Formats: sequence, C-alpha cells, structure tokens
Amino acid sequence: MSEPRPDWKQKIQEQGLVFSTTTMDDGRRIEYWNESAYYEFTTDEVETLEVAAEDMHRMCLEAATFLATGAMGDIGIGPQALELAAESLQAGDVDVYGRFDFIYDGQGGPAKMLEYNADTPTGLIEAAVAQWFWLQDVFPEKDQWNGIHEALIRQWKKVQYRTGMSTLHVAHSEVEESGEDWMTAAYMRDVASQAGWTTIGINMSDIGWDPNLNRFVDLDNFMISTIFKLYPWELMMKEPFGQRLLERAHNPRWVEPAWKMLLSNKALLAALWHLYPQHPNLLPAYLNEPGPLKEWVAKPLHGREGDNIKIHAQGISLEQPGGYGREGWCYQQYQELPDFDGSHPVLGLWVVDGESVGCGIRESDGPVTDYFCRFVPNTIDAPAPLSAAASSNKAGIAL
Repeated sequence: MSEPRPDWKQKIQEQGLVFSTTTMDDGRRIEYWNESAYYEFTTDEVETLEVAAEDMHRMCLEAATFLATGAMGDIGIGPQALELAAESLQAGDVDVYGRFDFIYDGQGGPAKMLEYNADTPTGLIEAAVAQWFWLQDVFPEKDQWNGIHEALIRQWKKVQYRTGMSTLHVAHSEVEESGEDWMTAAYMRDVASQAGWTTIGINMSDIGWDPNLNRFVDLDNFMISTIFKLYPWELMMKEPFGQRLLERAHNPRWVEPAWKMLLSNKALLAALWHLYPQHPNLLPAYLNEPGPLKEWVAKPLHGREGDNIKIHAQGISLEQPGGYGREGWCYQQYQELPDFDGSHPVLGLWVVDGESVGCGIRESDGPVTDYFCRFVPNTIDAPAPLSAAASSNKAGIAL
C-alpha cells in the first residue's frame, strides 16, 4: 500500500492525465489513476519480462508474415486491406510503438501474452509520464520500469532520419469524448517535437483529398507527407476515402503503418499458436472455433477495451456488451488473472522499435480489463539510476 499524495489529482491533470474520473449513470465517480497501491518488480523479473516482450515482438512479425499470405483468410478486414497490409509489411514501412498485454503473477511461472495492441495503443501518458513523476515524489530513491518517453524520442528521430521529412501531422478522432485520444495525440506531438519534428494537429474528419495534387491534405490544403494517426486501420479502410488508401504511391507515410492491421487483429493469437505451439509465453488460440479448448475466452477480431468478450470457464459465463463480433472471433485458452486482494492486474509491456522499454499496470475487479480498470504505478527494487538525462527530458513536457 502507499499513501496518495494530497494533491495527486492536480498533478496528474497537469501532466496530461485529464481523463481519470468517470461518472457512472448512478452518479458514482470512478478514478482510473490509483496511487494508493503500487507493484514492485525485482531486477531479474524485469529482465525476464523484457526478453519475453522482445521475443514475442519478433514472433509477431513472423505471424504477421504468415497472416499476410491469406493462410487464415482475410481476418475480417477484406482482401484489399489484407493485400495493402502485405505490401506495407514487405516494404518495411516504419513503425513506432506497441503495447503487449501479459498475465504475470510474480510466482515464478512464465508470463502469458493476452494480445498485442500494435495499431492504436493508448495508456501512454500514465505509463510514460504520470507514474514517473509519482516515483520522483514518493520513492525518489528507487528505480522504475519506464524508459518509454526517451525511447519514443529516439524512435521519432530515427523516423525523421529514414524519411528525410521534417513535418509531422498528428491526427485523432474527435468522436472519443473522454479526452484520452486527444491527450495521447498531444503527447505524441510533444515527443516528436523533442525529436526535431514540426508538428501539426488535425482531426481525422478534417483530412481531405486534393484531386489536383492527388494527395491527402490538411485544412490549409497543405500536403500531408507523414502522419501519425490514432485511428484503427480497419475503420480507415471503411471510410469514404478508404479506396484512396490502396494507392500507396499517393499516400503519406502512415504511422502506424498498414501492416499493423495484422498485429492488432486477434487472429494474430491463432497464428502465433499455429507457428509456435507450446511456447511458454503463449496461450493456445484458434480462429473461428474453440477447437480442443474446454475453457476459453472468445475475442472479436477487432475488439478493444474488453468489448464483446465472452468467457466460458468453470464458474464463469460472461459476455461483455459492445459493437464488435461481425468480423469474426478468436478463441483463446482461459487463464485466470492474478488476484491481489480482489484486484486483478494485467501488465502492459511497451515496445518501441522492437525494444521493451517500460510497463504500465492496469487492475480490474473482474476477469476482464475494461473501461473501469485502474492504473497502478510500479517500482523496481533497485536504486534510482545516477543519470539525470531522464529527469531533464521528462521535465520538459508541456501538454
């Protein structure tokens, strides 16, 4: 347990975490940020989990190559989108980041990968920034599994070097009303600016098409050359401009790129089990049907935030609401989440350019990590690093 800072709410809001409070229909207020507890890792645990995340990322790239062949069908995105994803993967289109969700109980057994949020992962501000400032206030003598901020700056510098571009558009959908997408986009503008980019914010709905330039443009009719978008590829493909996305020669560099459609799709779980059966960090998974599984979690291929998840296990029969499922399902072996005094944590392991760079932990009261989960900070049972580089970089954040 940990004593919350008296001014914690003001501090996290100043750091960009403006979406912590959810007001329920009955008037109750639920807080997402929870610093009345924290999780502590040993150095050995961090090193083991880092290896697991990086191995899993490499395996996911192999699984993406397998999915791109169509061996498991069009995985709910359609043949044209599958072909676009395959072309993007073959071309090696540059990416930036992703977040694995892992089950880990700290009892010595291997962590188990639940899914890979590789196209539009959120949770950045709390993992990269808010928990780091919490550490400085509460446990300044300790270390934390958190190099996310610095890794993002390094990767955006690399993207600039590879592309030769200097202007980055950053887009999100204004349909999301909590402020999470808006602040995540603002944070991405911040790290890209620190990497040397000139950034321009734009709503997804304000992206236009100039028939004379034959290119996507912003509200000032400025051609978009490189764009970070916090909007799922499978939805982009269904938009009125979706067919334009197939014309790769006339498209900007999209970050995340089209091949992330293969990694963010739950069919990835079945592809991984097909390619790497019995791998200690994987749970058995099958496309379209449970196969030999007696206890399972059914996940819609495009699902997010726990929507539409079904659980069939001893003592549990659960079906979450939501609007997903028509695109198809993946069935994954059910494994109970750890239980710490009624809180069930899932580790969010952040990967930037294939490197494991940090961890954010979300807790739920039930078996599904959904909209009402809590973010809990972490420490490492080791002294704080002597370098002041991280302090100077993060202190410059202006959201």
